[in-house]
Amino acid sequence: MTVGALLRDQAARYGHKRFVVCDDDRLSYADADRWSSLLARGLLAIGVGKGTHVGVLQPNGSDFVLGWLAAARIGAVTVPLSTFSTAAELRTLLRGADIEVLLSARSYRGHDYVAALEDLDLTTAASTPALRHVFVHDSSDAVHPDRTVAALLAHGDAVPPEVLRAAEDDVGPGDRLVIVHTSGSTSAPKGVIHTHGALLEHLANLNDLRRFSDDEVLFSNSPFFWIGGFAYALLGTLLAGGRLVCSNAPDAARVLDVLERERPTMVNGYAQSVAHLPRDPTFARRDLSSIRRGNLYPIMPADVRPADPQLRHQMLGLTETGSVCLASPDESDQPERRRGSFGRPVPGFEARVVDPDDGTDCPPGRLGELWLRGPALMEGYYGRERHEVFDADGWFRTGDLFVVDEEGFYYFRGRRGDVIKTSGANVSPAEVEEAIRDVAGLTAHVVGLEDAARGQIVAAAVRVPPGREIDADALRGRLADRLSAYKVPRRIVLLAENDVPTMSSGKLDVPALKERLRAGG
Repeated sequence: MTVGALLRDQAARYGHKRFVVCDDDRLSYADADRWSSLLARGLLAIGVGKGTHVGVLQPNGSDFVLGWLAAARIGAVTVPLSTFSTAAELRTLLRGADIEVLLSARSYRGHDYVAALEDLDLTTAASTPALRHVFVHDSSDAVHPDRTVAALLAHGDAVPPEVLRAAEDDVGPGDRLVIVHTSGSTSAPKGVIHTHGALLEHLANLNDLRRFSDDEVLFSNSPFFWIGGFAYALLGTLLAGGRLVCSNAPDAARVLDVLERERPTMVNGYAQSVAHLPRDPTFARRDLSSIRRGNLYPIMPADVRPADPQLRHQMLGLTETGSVCLASPDESDQPERRRGSFGRPVPGFEARVVDPDDGTDCPPGRLGELWLRGPALMEGYYGRERHEVFDADGWFRTGDLFVVDEEGFYYFRGRRGDVIKTSGANVSPAEVEEAIRDVAGLTAHVVGLEDAARGQIVAAAVRVPPGREIDADALRGRLADRLSAYKVPRRIVLLAENDVPTMSSGKLDVPALKERLRAGG
């Protein structure tokens, strides 16, 4: 199966059923098939074909979906670009992924992409040597008519439908579908390659695991340019024949309007990104009773929301694994011994917890690095040789630290580079963060700071909600009852929610946080 073949099948089966709804933007299965075919013909007219890299710089919505589907139908490789990107970041992504054609929004949330692209001087080969065409979704005078998506569609009139069908028939399951960049929270973003067949099979397995059928309505706040939004939400919905709901609205009331109107049955994404919705004055009167499953706990009805989220299985998703690789179909509260469980490897993956020093498998309960292997794993990183990414037996070293218990359940303990080495002992930041959450109900970010005497010390930045007062010494005393002495933070800094440093992507800015901790606030 390829995405193009799948789309044709789903359009024939579901017709005018809604496929993607983003605020007031609605796209049916039939319209997705029709409009993406017209756009695909436009791409063929300008020389795009199998293997061409097509960048898509769009927020969630039908413009993103159609650009991706059009490219996929003719064997071009879609490269989603983060809408958070600055001009400098765009240059890096365009050059690094060898993007030849860019389909871009005019602007989004204060980002003027046309101005940013002009700043890059795209006419200079040294700036972006592969880029040949830029088309913008805009009908104003700010964009030359020849550089609009409307102009691209017009080019397609010269390409007969049978030429498109021949191009589609030439695409196979082993062809590359997408290059998704990692978020860059621990290193420079890497371009992760996934093929049609492998990613579709993986999402079919995940849909079976989560019982995602054609009568489900999924609300997701994951951006389509990251793997969770692209694969787990968008591609998973296309495979299931369901409906995907999202919102780009900047204010809570409008997001709640969408939720009430579309009546999602499942919710998935980043819980912290919906944490503000219950604080909206209208939230108490909203009917969100349709939501029965998912992980956006702040907006879920009380009868399906867990009393303690740590007693529900969590999921591990990596760009390299095409979204989720550790999970469980059991959505009920777990016994205390499984607190913090990430489930087991999903179909299509083998997993090991390995001692990073000698490469031997760790026994249950011992901390080690998670290694993964299987047909659902990425083809590789763009521009990197295979031997740089996988070992001789095909294992991918994730850099994530886990323990596995006697029952085969996996528990996340941090990143290899995050482990704090203090006075000869290893401390997992995740363990200390969990202890602070348990004893005080507070979110903390724990890191190691250089120290001449101990090598590193444990330091914690604790988020303090409005109206709450916290005594750092008292908190340290409570942690001493829970943690070994060397794990108790020697430095605790209390920060208001809006004082926690973040990157443009919304993720924690760890270097800036360490500076705040060194300075003591």
